[in-house]
Amino acid sequence: MRPEALNPLFAEVQTLEGVGPKLMKPLEKLGLTRVKDLAYHLPERFVTRRAIADLDSASEGEQVIIALTPVEHRAPRAGSRGPYRVLAQDRAGNVCSLSWFGKAAYSAKKLLPVGETRWVAGRLDRYGDMLQIVHPDHIEEASAAQMERLSEPVYRLSEGLTQPRIAALAHQALARLPELPEWIEPGQLAQTGWPAWRAALLAGHESTEEKARDRLAYDELLANSLALLLVKAEGRRRKGQALAGDGSLRAKLQLPFGLTGAQARSIAEIEGDMAQEAPMLRLLQGDVGAGKTVVGLNAMLIAVEAGKQAALLAPTEILARQHFETLRKLAAPTGAEVALLTGRAKGRERESILMGLLDGSIDILVGTHAIFQESVTYRDLGLVVIDEQHRFGVAQRLALAAKGRRAPHTLAMTATPIPRSLTLAQYGEMDVSRLDELPPGRQAIDTRVVPQERMGDVVEGLARHLAGGQQAYWVCPMVRDSEVADIAAAEARYAALKERFGEDIVLVHGQLRPEVKDANMERFASGRAKLLVATTVIEVGVDVPAATLMVIEQAERFGLAQLHQLRGRVGRGAEKSVCLLLRGGELSETGRARLALMRETQDGFRIAEEDLALRGGGELLGTRQSGEAAFRIASLDQVQRLLPAAHADARLLMERDGGLTSPRGEAARLLLYLFERDWGVQLLRGG
Repeated sequence: MRPEALNPLFAEVQTLEGVGPKLMKPLEKLGLTRVKDLAYHLPERFVTRRAIADLDSASEGEQVIIALTPVEHRAPRAGSRGPYRVLAQDRAGNVCSLSWFGKAAYSAKKLLPVGETRWVAGRLDRYGDMLQIVHPDHIEEASAAQMERLSEPVYRLSEGLTQPRIAALAHQALARLPELPEWIEPGQLAQTGWPAWRAALLAGHESTEEKARDRLAYDELLANSLALLLVKAEGRRRKGQALAGDGSLRAKLQLPFGLTGAQARSIAEIEGDMAQEAPMLRLLQGDVGAGKTVVGLNAMLIAVEAGKQAALLAPTEILARQHFETLRKLAAPTGAEVALLTGRAKGRERESILMGLLDGSIDILVGTHAIFQESVTYRDLGLVVIDEQHRFGVAQRLALAAKGRRAPHTLAMTATPIPRSLTLAQYGEMDVSRLDELPPGRQAIDTRVVPQERMGDVVEGLARHLAGGQQAYWVCPMVRDSEVADIAAAEARYAALKERFGEDIVLVHGQLRPEVKDANMERFASGRAKLLVATTVIEVGVDVPAATLMVIEQAERFGLAQLHQLRGRVGRGAEKSVCLLLRGGELSETGRARLALMRETQDGFRIAEEDLALRGGGELLGTRQSGEAAFRIASLDQVQRLLPAAHADARLLMERDGGLTSPRGEAARLLLYLFERDWGVQLLRGG
């Protein structure tokens, strides 16, 4: 149960003055549904304005405050998408256009009556021959002295919100902040000079002062580190089951290639963990094509040899079906029974699977989140394998682990190489194995960067490729941070390529009905379709060895890790493969460096490290696919600077400072609830 002191922060935003159903929609888009969300919605930057006497004394692009008198209102022509303009004069007679687009124009008439002077704040720009202020930030009757805000916050907005409105809501939220006891180790506070929690939040809305923001980021990292330590400690404390396979099933495997040294080492590490009574909690990091599935299968066969069942959890139905087909073929010589369970399994099919799990006739279950629903019961679950670990939160992993009579062993796998400096942030509770070798016989993928102007040549090359009986992918650009726009781009490219290639082409994106998406993927995987046009939904898990050409449109818009994942869809068979990175005309220095690195190397771990360096303060951790978001407050720079200290502080609290029952520990419980890592506290209760 949440501590009472935090209740004001977890109140719904509707409890704030002025928040009704209309305002809830834009707030929900930003994830601001509770008072604490607004308190932690820190300004992205601060704008400094200068009060000026007339327009002649300002520069273009400057943020200004000026007295203007409206002389004429000009509405756009009916049906036009032009702006609503108010022509206004300064005291010297210079004319400026105040412009609004869309619904925002409705307020202009009331705010700016003709002939009445108003103080206007905003950015002064030029459109043609006329100076203009687009969507002024403030329009008031007050004097310049009253209006002038030397440092005004600029918050991230969504349509329907204005800066004054979000600032007023944040002010209301901050007024509800309670005084909370200190959870940071006193020596750390003294060394850094950080303010107390409440003071830091207030300061965070008033300036970009580094100490306050570092304090808030550290809180988030400390909460994360504490929760992960609690999960690890709970795993070691819970009664597990030692599983020692006799090798009888693994000896029957007929793999088409020998194991790499990295695979053999990882299997040995997993086997050693599973032989212990304490439940294994291990992360298997493998580069694209490094052979994680084979390692995962060996782990599952150890469990089956020991008389237990194993379950493999995949994030999407496409990936679950693909894993099922691969594992069924590989495991066939061993006699282990492999089954598939997704949300689409209904009626007799579902009942048959549930009975097979209950009576133990199914050894290995592959599926989506459906495999840890309440109605799914295992005879004796000994191992849980979670693929694409970053798609699932800790709470979801714990739900699946609770399916065993005793705590099952857990092996998490990810095909996204993670820089060593960030592994602790995301997987601090896990031991880590790395597959850093590719299987023998894998050919390097020929990667080329091609300007967008040569699109015609690329399409002609694609035609020759398909005419030669081979298959290809065409991945469409990330238009902007909008899935709808990405899908529109994919559908437009699909339509254009279909005109050229006819029925040999299929389309896959996230908004297709599951049965349509699966049917299109199956057509491509079986070779009946030669070209697959897609959004980044195919980033992981799609395995079609006959596909040997990958075209990535507007490649500069993608992150390095994503480009590496997409390129990894080809080069999976014996044939030579090619990846064409189509680039736009205007490349930033970062974009140029990314594409150059893609040409230079196929080492996913090096690419991950370089991506981290290139993004600088960007958000490598926050791809936010699903599961639990990594960090909301801490930037990448702060994660790198502050995480080691936060992790050490968490260990100090648990090992020396009395854990969560000490006075500092009681404060740390508040911290866990505050950052919604309360499953860490629940573990203590549930144990």
